[in-house]
Amino acid sequence: MAACCCYSSSNAAIFSSSYSSTESSFTHNDAPILSPTRVSFSSSSSLLHCSRLGSAVVSGKSKFQDCVKNAGFASSSAAQSSQTHYNSSSSPTHLSFFSASSSPHSRLGFRVYGALGFKVCWDAGFADPSSSLRTNRLLHAAAHAQEAAAANQDSQFVAELDGGEPAQEGVVVLVIGGGGREHALCYGLQRSASCDGVFCAPGNAGIATSGDAICITDLDVADSNAVVFFCQQRGVGLVVVGPEAPLVAGLVDDLTSAGIPAFGPSAAAAALEGSKDFMKRLCDKYDIPTAKYHSFTEAENAKKYIQEQGVPIVVKADGLAAGKGVVVALTLEEAFEAVDSMLVRSEFGSAGGMVVVEEFLDGEEVSFFALVDGENAIPLVSAQDHKRVGDGDTGPNTGGMGAYSPAPVLSPELEKQVLESIIYPTVKGMAADGCRYVGVLYAGVIIETKTGLPKLLEYNVRFGDPECQVLMMRFRSDLVQVLLAACKGKLKGVQLQWADDSALVVVMASIGYPGSYSKGSKIGNLDAAELSTPGAKIFHAGTALDSEGNIVATGGRVLGVTAIGRDVAEAQQNAYQVVDQIDWPEGFNRHDIGWRAVSRLQKV
Repeated sequence: MAACCCYSSSNAAIFSSSYSSTESSFTHNDAPILSPTRVSFSSSSSLLHCSRLGSAVVSGKSKFQDCVKNAGFASSSAAQSSQTHYNSSSSPTHLSFFSASSSPHSRLGFRVYGALGFKVCWDAGFADPSSSLRTNRLLHAAAHAQEAAAANQDSQFVAELDGGEPAQEGVVVLVIGGGGREHALCYGLQRSASCDGVFCAPGNAGIATSGDAICITDLDVADSNAVVFFCQQRGVGLVVVGPEAPLVAGLVDDLTSAGIPAFGPSAAAAALEGSKDFMKRLCDKYDIPTAKYHSFTEAENAKKYIQEQGVPIVVKADGLAAGKGVVVALTLEEAFEAVDSMLVRSEFGSAGGMVVVEEFLDGEEVSFFALVDGENAIPLVSAQDHKRVGDGDTGPNTGGMGAYSPAPVLSPELEKQVLESIIYPTVKGMAADGCRYVGVLYAGVIIETKTGLPKLLEYNVRFGDPECQVLMMRFRSDLVQVLLAACKGKLKGVQLQWADDSALVVVMASIGYPGSYSKGSKIGNLDAAELSTPGAKIFHAGTALDSEGNIVATGGRVLGVTAIGRDVAEAQQNAYQVVDQIDWPEGFNRHDIGWRAVSRLQKV
């Protein structure tokens, strides 16, 4: 059969939704959105019944989310079909999709996001998961109409599905990883108009239950051959590698050799993050401003240098240490202990076989991201994270306890300086050395207090975590097409679109992090917390489902509670409003994420 979805922008009207089956029904008709739309859910078989149905409506045009949230269907048959209709009151067209479930339990939900549009997501036991991806492209019709309506434009977008295939073939994406960054990437990718759907390997409980991707938990992402085979079998047209380890191990090299577009640097180029000594030597060669340093493999030599330089001083493990291999030592004793932990006790394994000791730079740090295609680099909006575990930027360093975007400290003038003195020389230098860089280049930059100029602290070869969460909340271009352009060396002339809103994320972590912590604690009230605040999204990092279907903590950093606002202060208020409603006694978070930006606003 053929199905067509057509949404036209018009004046604000009332939204009506209903779910009906032989045993229960639900209607909601009390909130304005941007275009007249009627949505109905109906089962095609009396054997299906509604086992769980919830609702929440946020009034106003900014957001209208989850009128039907996680509608649970239980079937007495292992292969039932369900039919969903979407009808526009201004047009007699409709969209239908069918899914044959091999699981006795399936979940179906939908969300309406004001100007961000209308998305349907589902998480079910599909006999062929890739078949569920085919309808994703159609659903962007409403998103296009909603955005046009928000801009007071007349617009119509039509997509067609014929015999289970889209009229124009979209792109199926595989995201590698299972943390908060990867959840945010899945969220951003599945909103792309050219995306037919997203797989995530291995993913996590939050990614799976949110409908942002279909998680492939049994795919060994450390086995390049297995990843290549999966992509070939599922028709994957783009792989986005989230964590640094697979990049350094050469996954992108193997995918590229197999003819599969992969966003991320080669193993050789990933040395920018994989070896701090490599990065420092590149800076020396191409006059990129950075802290003065010296590298050591012997503890006694490192300690002698530290004593000569004095404190404060910074000691870094040369290799990958999951964001924990950096010690800002305020005393000689702390510096010596850091050296011993890396070079003597080998607490960081091979990553600590060499240490980089560098001068302490006083100033404000900012995260600077650029997309690179080997020759061209285009900047993303600015972001700033909080590395220290405690309020007031106290305690040990972590992978990141929160972030916000934009970062007011990075003025347009400073952004230009970062591009011209740091990013462009790096891209050109890597290419000149026969090591073209393709992917996202994440520069940790400090605006030095005594000079007011930017200096490079370190490079990462992937999106930051938790910065990726706030970036994806603001990103408005087609992420799939942008990343493909980078893979193909075609970023020149690409213009990125961003929301004017600010975004802020608060990381909730297990008590004890970044040290030892317990696993398995239950986290409650997540859905209600997310729905309570307009512009809120909870990204999952270290979560799983227990035997009873509860979300439980399995990592150090567990949740990224993210919200948008007209400015950072409002985004901060909205994010903490959600945090306060999450029921997790075994978790903790900082209470001052965004304090620098908020302080600047208060002074204006």
